[in-house]
Amino acid sequence: MKRGLMRRTSLRVAALLLLAALSLAGCQREGEGVAAADEPAMVEPVGGSDDLLQVTLTADAAERIDLQTAVVRTQGEGAAERTILPYSAIVYETDGETWVYTSTGDLSFVREHIAVQEIEGDRAVLSEGPPAGTEVVTVGVAELFGAEHGIGADDGH
Repeated sequence: MKRGLMRRTSLRVAALLLLAALSLAGCQREGEGVAAADEPAMVEPVGGSDDLLQVTLTADAAERIDLQTAVVRTQGEGAAERTILPYSAIVYETDGETWVYTSTGDLSFVREHIAVQEIEGDRAVLSEGPPAGTEVVTVGVAELFGAEHGIGADDGH
């Protein structure tokens, strides 16, 4: 039953991501290395890798999507220590893979793979992911995902 609930949740989150990403108009067009100066997001490879992309928002875009972040933290001590972050930071891929967007600088973010051990209300306990102290996006996640993947990009300009 837990797997069915997670699958339904994953599908709902994926649908919401697609819808929300469409609201970030003018993102990078596929095949371009850098977005035009008047676009709200610039997407570029990190360290020459085509797999790792950094999304950088303009200040206006960050304000428009009400971009918010939180810090990954730990709870407990020793063997009982757990890494925790807000559930709202998690991106679910259609195949069930889980990710968060970590801050790499002023309004710049990179998607990082995580493994969720369990969900406790509005927070997630991780078995794999960024260390405590890492800043992750909690509001604007869908828009970053859309910008990174060219969802909602206007091919007309």
